[in-house]
Amino acid sequence: MARFKTTLLAFHFLTIAGLFMPSLNAHANTLDSTVATPSQDAVYQLRIYEIFETNKVAFHQRFRDHAMRIMARHGFDIIALWEAKTHQRTEFVYVIRWPDADTMRQGWKNLMADQEWSAIKEKSAAEHGAMVGEIQEKVMALTDYSLIPAGLPRP
Repeated sequence: MARFKTTLLAFHFLTIAGLFMPSLNAHANTLDSTVATPSQDAVYQLRIYEIFETNKVAFHQRFRDHAMRIMARHGFDIIALWEAKTHQRTEFVYVIRWPDADTMRQGWKNLMADQEWSAIKEKSAAEHGAMVGEIQEKVMALTDYSLIPAGLPRP
């Protein structure tokens, strides 16, 4: 039941906050159409991390100052990021756009093998303890009838 509530909460955040806002890694184009014309292979990845109140400031600093930069180097196109609170925990929620599932898998493989990222995670864990608990993930594909606001870069 808790997992359903978390997924439902994430869905509401994505809907309310506007999943289809301009990418944080790219400038929006100026297409006026509101009808989706995405690549048939394009995928979006929803990531939900359990984070801890005791070190969430350090988590956000690490993600903002290091993870986003290193992820961009490996092809991550982060669309938006949120923090959500439930009665049980605090969550960090974000969405990544990928051109296809193979690129997504390779991007994660490259990130996990990145020596700079490994060193940053090791150093921050030594200073602040574990920063992430449970991780949830959904890989999503746009439907052929999804509406996309003008200005969203197409995959």
